[in-house]
Amino acid sequence: MTNRLSRRSLLAAAGAVPVGSLASRVAAAAGSSGAGGPEAGNGTDVAAAPALPDRRPFAAVDGVYLDSGTMHPVPQGALEAVQTYFATRTAGGRYPTHEVESRVKANFAKLINASPEELAFVQSTTAGEQLVIDALDIPASGGRIVTDTLHFFGSFYLYEQLERQGMAVTWLRPTEGRIDVEAYERAIKRDTRLVSLSLVSTYNGFEHDLAAICEIAHARGAHVYADIIHAAGTVPIDVRASGVDFAATASYKWLMGDFGLGFLYVRSDLLERIRRPRYGYYQIARFQPHVYPFDPPADDAGSPIADIAPRTDAQGHFAMGTHSHAVAVQLDWSLAYLLECGIERIAAHRLPMLERLHEALPGKGYSVVTPRGGRAPLLTCTLEGAYNRLAEPLAAAGVKITLSRNRFRICPSLFNDIEDIERLIDVLPAA
Repeated sequence: MTNRLSRRSLLAAAGAVPVGSLASRVAAAAGSSGAGGPEAGNGTDVAAAPALPDRRPFAAVDGVYLDSGTMHPVPQGALEAVQTYFATRTAGGRYPTHEVESRVKANFAKLINASPEELAFVQSTTAGEQLVIDALDIPASGGRIVTDTLHFFGSFYLYEQLERQGMAVTWLRPTEGRIDVEAYERAIKRDTRLVSLSLVSTYNGFEHDLAAICEIAHARGAHVYADIIHAAGTVPIDVRASGVDFAATASYKWLMGDFGLGFLYVRSDLLERIRRPRYGYYQIARFQPHVYPFDPPADDAGSPIADIAPRTDAQGHFAMGTHSHAVAVQLDWSLAYLLECGIERIAAHRLPMLERLHEALPGKGYSVVTPRGGRAPLLTCTLEGAYNRLAEPLAAAGVKITLSRNRFRICPSLFNDIEDIERLIDVLPAA
């Protein structure tokens, strides 16, 4: 027991980030009626980032929560911000939604090193991926798609259906939990239209070398789409440095938002070269109707119904109708908080936790399918009958992880520490 406690203390010290507290800033932001969270990453002079683990922005949990890869707890500051939004709406007031959404886009752009003009709001990651498919005129354009089985399993259906509609689809499979760049080098041919992957796999946390894959794909005339739902807000992303053409994410995981609102990134130089897949009100930059009383008449060169000019940014290409204003209010708080914490610091904070799991779980008989040495916040083990065997002991101990039929996944966030990991290890029965 003494040895284990000594190691626990050592790892906790290794994972600690001894910097100043932001408790007062978080509390002040939570009480703000409109501006959302701490002003961060916007070039202003801010207080020191919070020490990690940082539990203060989150409600107390009865037990240990290690399932943020399924749904991340909503920070209390974000909750209070959205409560203010609904209180305003309930009283018939107008919330400054335009200003909120501008900040949200600007902060997400900082998070991935994009420009706000390269972003469009989408309902979900899947909606963003489907818009990319449509913009590339797939399957009508023909050719090949290269993807892999570490991609989001919800996309398996999409690419199987496209294959049935005439696309050639190459599926890459992992070896020892990873897919090396060389496998993509062999698979991407001159007829490849699209390479589609998850930057960080939802299955086992493997992180692709996105820049290397983009270099190969672009040299052969292909575009690259990345699902970044398990990367944005939790591992550093630089879309410009990677060269990725498209990326999409929802916000209910590591961005600490909720269901119904996410982001689609499109490289700005592509916007004039891809087809506009949908047409909707939110795409419009200028609108002059000619059908209502007192409207000016149409001129001979214009439309008899309305003169319409679309926006030229990503929103102008991909937006359709209304989206969740409430989630945008949440993100106004949480994105600023993430920027102030620093994504590099968040990733570094969990490394000792991941290493401890890699060290301990094989000794209990579990098969770890997450490659060692990664920085992503997911560690997965396969276990036949995992849900039936582990649900009861974990629930009795108050420990929450992702349990599937034949595997389980552990997802530590910035509020977790090595003590949480040790409690999980203690609770897990021998396989």
